[in-house]
Amino acid sequence: MALTRADKEQLVSRYEEGLAAASHALLLDYKGIDVPQVTDLRARLRASGASYEVVKNRLAKIAIKGKPLEDLIESFEGPIAVAYTNDDVVSMAKTLSEFAKEVPTLELKGGVVEGQAVEASQVAEIATLPSREELLTKLVFLLQSPITSFVRTLNAITRDFVVVMGQIEAKKAGEG
Repeated sequence: MALTRADKEQLVSRYEEGLAAASHALLLDYKGIDVPQVTDLRARLRASGASYEVVKNRLAKIAIKGKPLEDLIESFEGPIAVAYTNDDVVSMAKTLSEFAKEVPTLELKGGVVEGQAVEASQVAEIATLPSREELLTKLVFLLQSPITSFVRTLNAITRDFVVVMGQIEAKKAGEG
């Protein structure tokens, strides 16, 4: 069924609100993937905070004009899907890399991370990075460590003072 002009305008505005406005977007060639696999991929991406959309190339090219994703306009050829998020790109990249290992027909074509174009090989490198939550946990631990050491040092001074006072008292009690 052919799309009407109104349908096309609606798709362009949906692409502009979603993938063109996203700070992280990865292009995928989904040729050879069946419907249950795509459904599984959508569910996994949704769980990682990302979205997945199969795009009409000509309309997507209109939507991304003037946006960071425009650097990849030549990649919008053939069957293209876009995974995008404004949150954690590492989680999205890990999900896609794991899925690509299970379904080798999925091909990463590149993407945009923080407004910078990245190649497919760089997406694999991004997937090896620790997630945002892991980095925040490490940061909290690193910030907490000096404070904990300082508190232990203060407690040791008080404890040692009390021990010395106890020894002095015991010595005086033994003399008297």
